[in-house]
Amino acid sequence: MKTKSILILVFCFALLALPQAQAKHKVTKFDVPGAGTGPGQGTSSGGIVDDGFIVGWYYDSNGVAHGFLRSPANKFTKFDPTGSVGTFTPGMNSAHAMAGYFFDSNGVYHGFWRSTKGKITTYNAPGAGTASGQGTIFEDINNNGETAGYYLDSNGVLHGFVRTAAGKYTEFDAPGVGTGKGQGTAEAGFDGLTDKGAIAVQGIDSNNVYHGYLRTPGGKFTEFDPTGSVNTGVSGINVKNSIVGQYYDSAGGLHGFVRKANGTITPVNYPNSTATSISNINSSGTSTGAYADSTGLLHGFVLSPGGKFTGFSVPGASGGTLPASNNDPGAVTGSWVDSNGVFHGFVWQ
Repeated sequence: MKTKSILILVFCFALLALPQAQAKHKVTKFDVPGAGTGPGQGTSSGGIVDDGFIVGWYYDSNGVAHGFLRSPANKFTKFDPTGSVGTFTPGMNSAHAMAGYFFDSNGVYHGFWRSTKGKITTYNAPGAGTASGQGTIFEDINNNGETAGYYLDSNGVLHGFVRTAAGKYTEFDAPGVGTGKGQGTAEAGFDGLTDKGAIAVQGIDSNNVYHGYLRTPGGKFTEFDPTGSVNTGVSGINVKNSIVGQYYDSAGGLHGFVRKANGTITPVNYPNSTATSISNINSSGTSTGAYADSTGLLHGFVLSPGGKFTGFSVPGASGGTLPASNNDPGAVTGSWVDSNGVFHGFVWQ
């Protein structure tokens, strides 16, 4: 199970006018050397930190995933933990230390850290299962070196955990989550863990319904669901404990939301869209995500704290534009898909 691979879509704030003409923005496209050029292959850009470094993974011509780090000068560093047959790197902090996971030849997941100097250390959470589809997944790393993730036990149940840089391990389960296979507790990736230790948590109950939670550094949980939600997903949290995500309503409509620290939840829908998704929020409260037009094609957007939308599409993205994250200076990274179904990275700024 990989919650970060589920596309999340969003609808606009009530009474918002159509987006106004915007100043011209620059789009930079990139591909990791060695990325495959077949359908479903290519470059998947994930997180961007404030100095412009980007973390992600790419699929080669055999469909195998590998991790990468991209500098603002378009220099790439590729890596795989020992024993990996598929590497995914959803987490990175401002010092370029990374957290991620890989699966081995038996299909078992293992967490890993990659230090700022490139040293990779593998980690398996206590209680993690050792059969195919089980194991440990790291999602986040903050600027204190604290990591958060979840593991799948021998019954396929998900359990959350946080680990300090010194190695102190704390396991947790959100209140009310299920105890069956595929149920339990997970987190948002990339920006799911703040420097103070707050975590955006996603819980799955015994009916396989998703709910959002805020977990404080002290371990207190607050459960939430937007009004009308029948399934709530979380995408990220910022320094002010504002959480973004998306939810499905009873008619199958997909909407985004912003939840402020005081508990106020605002639905988000891009104007004239058929679906919308929020994937990240920065410290100022600016978020980014994707929306679907009337044909189902995906486009990117940035949403200001005041509710102003700026929409964009990567030139040539006939298969869609998929923003993944935004940093404090205002740059957005993500992936775009060409007419052959190949993924490519981009930076919009």
